[in-house]
Amino acid sequence: MEPNPLMTPYKMGRFQLSHRVVHAPLTRQRSFDNIPQPHAILYHSQRASEGGLLIAEATGISNTAHGYPNTPGVWTKEQVEAWKPIVDAVHEKGGIFFCQIWHAGRVSNCEFQPNVQAPISSTDKPLAPQMRSNGVDVALFSPPHRLTTKEIPQIVDDFRVAARNAIEAGFDGVEIHGAHGYLIDQFLKDHVNDRTDKYGGTLQNRCRFALEVVEAVVNEIGADRVGLRLSPYANYSESGDSNPEALGLHMANSLNKFGLCYCHMVEPRMIKVGEKVETPHSLLPMRKAFKGTFMVAGGYDREEGNKVISSGYADLVAYGRWFLANPDLPRRLELNAPLNRCMFGQEPVGYMTIDELQALERHLELWMYNIRSAKMQIMFEEIQLLKNKEGILKVSNEILRGKIVEQTEISAAYLLSMQNGMFNF
Repeated sequence: MEPNPLMTPYKMGRFQLSHRVVHAPLTRQRSFDNIPQPHAILYHSQRASEGGLLIAEATGISNTAHGYPNTPGVWTKEQVEAWKPIVDAVHEKGGIFFCQIWHAGRVSNCEFQPNVQAPISSTDKPLAPQMRSNGVDVALFSPPHRLTTKEIPQIVDDFRVAARNAIEAGFDGVEIHGAHGYLIDQFLKDHVNDRTDKYGGTLQNRCRFALEVVEAVVNEIGADRVGLRLSPYANYSESGDSNPEALGLHMANSLNKFGLCYCHMVEPRMIKVGEKVETPHSLLPMRKAFKGTFMVAGGYDREEGNKVISSGYADLVAYGRWFLANPDLPRRLELNAPLNRCMFGQEPVGYMTIDELQALERHLELWMYNIRSAKMQIMFEEIQLLKNKEGILKVSNEILRGKIVEQTEISAAYLLSMQNGMFNF
């Protein structure tokens, strides 16, 4: 049998991993009112494996943190309680589960903010409208409020409290989201950060906020439960940097004093969302600088994943889209089995797109989500018709005719469909 370095065990601090394949954090936008939903139990337990590491999707640290609809939070008691059965399901499968804690910063608008206030950032420079990942919708952003030096400690403390709440929810640790143009990245990158105080100007000053967040979280829950995600080369949401290698190296070296569980970096080739480009740059200098577990992400397949593990370029490889479409990804990579293709964008298909019947199931799922706030009238028993194609078409036609059903009935229908194994969320 050919060598398969991705399937070799690894000791990540206090955690014994059975393989090197990590479930990357993936925004799913299905947490209504910012509360994780029961269907996430199935989604995450499907992707859990004995000794496998999963990182939950970006989870808001406060009521100012969100920039998209229906993303989960971890700042209220209700949110913490909602996470508990999801975390328990991963642990029952033997998985290790980290919560990615996040603040969107200026990648938001007043619609997502309390009292319709301006989103916060390192700057007051507005962000231009952007095409959403579905290739259809255009995101609009409100001009941000530039945080004052007196306001910044409160945001640092929000990260600390969110980390504590995540541990209360049962997570094994947290990953601080410092990448992809969100709040921490808005301080790190000189294309965004135009401050003249102690949080701007020099490289050391621009990294100050990120390191204050790391220190606060480490002091709260322990360094062996904390990871940090960075994307020094990325230019998401107009957040590029004039010297990304220097930025990445400074952060890698600065993190060493904390003894973090891991550092998670996005490959230089992933400059824009969903685009993989040729580049002479690599993460090797940061890999050599950071004295701990080094995780990489960004367009990896099986062959390249095995290569970076065997060469020592990385300790762990995070997979995103492949994990969406293949809940049993580690096993498929072990066997070199075919992978389902994950489809994003305009087509309403899902995380498991294999045949026509599953595509129809996914159509129905999306319709039900999109009209969750409307009231639709399908009888609960009709959901059982989804066991065949004709049933799916019948129920979907009733949806399109505008019949009304209470949201509680929809939720009950989802629970039934999960028990019957009909949907992959």
